[in-house]
Amino acid sequence: EDDQFLSSLLKSRLLKEGFEVFLAKDGEEALAFLKTTAPDLILLDIILPKKSGFELMEEMRSNPQLREAPIIIVSNLGQPEDVTKSKGLGAVEYFVKAKTSIDDLVEEIKEHRYDTKQHSQTPRPTNRPRLPQRRHSRPPRQPFEHSSRR
Repeated sequence: EDDQFLSSLLKSRLLKEGFEVFLAKDGEEALAFLKTTAPDLILLDIILPKKSGFELMEEMRSNPQLREAPIIIVSNLGQPEDVTKSKGLGAVEYFVKAKTSIDDLVEEIKEHRYDTKQHSQTPRPTNRPRLPQRRHSRPPRQPFEHSSRR
């Protein structure tokens, strides 16, 4: 995520929930990080500087070490062809920022389940928190909105 406000807010919420978080401000930085680390989950924007989310996913899918990493797209792009392309490149979920609240996104991340057969090639580090295996009902929340002050 290249938006500083959103990435700061999301990082703060995920840290509060006990997750280890790494932020990349562009696609090249993300790819360099992914080549040295096997994260439990990748949150990816499509519109990024230097290398788009689509380009990043294409490179990940061509690399056997990165191919199985689960990706959740969080983007302002919401056209059906963007969703279809993302899913075709391996995204497991797709959320449009303007239609998804931070609270709902954090809950989705917490509730995300791994297909152990599919991801058995990528071992989980034991020092990282596992995603909770619980589901609970919650009231619908309003999408988050922010103004970019630059």
